[in-house]
This record gives sequence, structure tokens and C-alpha cells, in this order.
Amino acid sequence: MSVTPPLSDNSRYEQACDQAIAMCDGNLRSTIKALIMANEYLETELEELQVAIAAGCVPARTSHTESDAA
Repeated sequence: MSVTPPLSDNSRYEQACDQAIAMCDGNLRSTIKALIMANEYLETELEELQVAIAAGCVPARTSHTESDAA
């Protein structure tokens, strides 16, 4: 069994760019728009978490397996 070496940061970003462009059928404008929308969504999520933490609320942890619940 061979181990694939990890991609360099540049290679990872190149691959991620290729995947994003492919998901938008090669349309660069649509790709940029989708990435901007995703970034805005993440910024909103971050702001909501920061407000909750400042208010003393701790986000609930979701358990994906039985072992996490223990």
C-alpha cells in the first residue's frame, strides 16, 4: 500500500480552484460569485458565534458517534 505525499499549499489551492471552477461549469464569474457568497455565509456564522460566546452561551457540540457521547 503506497502512501500519497501531502500536497503543498500551492497544489492544494490549485486543485481547489480547479474543483470550484468545474462545479460552476467553467464559468469564472459564477465561480467567483459562489466563493463570495460562501465567504459571506461563513462571516455571518462567525459573527453569530462571537455574539453567542460574548453572551456566555457555549455552542452545543454535536456527536457523530457513540464514543463522543461518553
